Amino acid sequence: MALFFDQAWYDEQLARRGLDRSVLAAAAGLSEAELALAFKDQRELSMREVSVFAELLGVTSAEAASRAGVRPPPVGDSQRIAALEARVAALEAELAALRR
Repeated sequence: MALFFDQAWYDEQLARRGLDRSVLAAAAGLSEAELALAFKDQRELSMREVSVFAELLGVTSAEAASRAGVRPPPVGDSQRIAALEARVAALEAELAALRR
C-alpha cells in the first residue's frame, strides 16, 4: 500500500493546470472510484500510473511518486553505471582544464 498520498499537493497541481481528478483518472486509465481509493491510501498505484500523473502535471516521476507515497523502483545497474561514467568524464574534463 502507499505510504502517504498527498491529496492537497495533487489537487493543487491539477488546479494550476485547470484540470480535475477525473482528467487524472482518465489519463492513467483508472476509474474515478479507483483514483478516489488511491487518494485515500486504499489503492496502490503502479509506476506506470504515477508516470502518467507526472507527465500530465509536468513534474518528474520521482516527485509524483513521492507525493503518491510510492517508492520508485531502484535504479538499474546500467543507469547507475551510465551516471557514474558521466560523472567521471566531467571530473576528467575539470582536471584537464586545471592542468592547462
